[in-house]
Amino acid sequence: MAGRFAPSPTGPLHAGSLATALASWLEARSRGQPWRLRIEDLDPPRESPEAAAMIQRQLQAHGLVWDAISFQSDHSPRYAQALTQLSAMGLAYACGCSRRRLHDDLEAGLTVRLPGGEIRYPGHCRPQAAQPAVASATWGGAGAMTTERPRGSSSRFWSAGGQDDFVLLRADGHWAYHLAVVVDDAAEGIDHIVRGSDLADCLPRHRALQRALGLAEPEVLHVPVVCNGEGEKLSKQTLAPAIADRPSAEARAELGRAWEHLVRSLPEDRVQRWSGPWQALWAGVRS
Repeated sequence: MAGRFAPSPTGPLHAGSLATALASWLEARSRGQPWRLRIEDLDPPRESPEAAAMIQRQLQAHGLVWDAISFQSDHSPRYAQALTQLSAMGLAYACGCSRRRLHDDLEAGLTVRLPGGEIRYPGHCRPQAAQPAVASATWGGAGAMTTERPRGSSSRFWSAGGQDDFVLLRADGHWAYHLAVVVDDAAEGIDHIVRGSDLADCLPRHRALQRALGLAEPEVLHVPVVCNGEGEKLSKQTLAPAIADRPSAEARAELGRAWEHLVRSLPEDRVQRWSGPWQALWAGVRS
């Protein structure tokens, strides 16, 4: 079993990313388990060619060295197999709705935005009940995915009652985050997940997929996000500066600030359990 840190290569890590990575590393080390780095490179239009290498240098500069690394772009056969399984169970269906249509539905009062900003799917393409083989996908020997869904359509998860039918495979052929992360966590033996509290709303979706696919449900800890002076979550959108990518006094100071954030934000018993690995990390970075 293992823990993991799973950044998207859309740019360099910032102070908020470092706090989450540190928490994930400390949780794995406090359990005596490996810590995996997973590069979530499933959205090429948003990715930076240099970001994956930069992320690795930044983690190493702060003493956060992984035991194994993987890239989601290598795992498409896993996702295709999971989609085929869900489709055979009647839990996935093809959806031809465009973003424009969803925005029109929102303006017409037919749906609402979810807490994370996503528009709740109003159900235009949803079957009346779960139906076997509504959509399916297989992975061809030549390395190209084939699917029965209509051209230009996405695949959605059929949720009980239709309260949250989310995308599994996008219309542009790229795999959606929710399916990929659940499948990879199971395949890589991840039994505990530490991630930012901005992803807390994803947990019900991930639990639904885990139960549908018969996968274990990892323990999840959501770490409060780091905010800037205006109270905004640090992100690329709020122009958060990149952390150091070389061992330096600044890298050590950034690591110390990340630890202080965790001490302020998390229960005392968790911090105490992490104190041993933290002291070893701090001493190693200092030397």
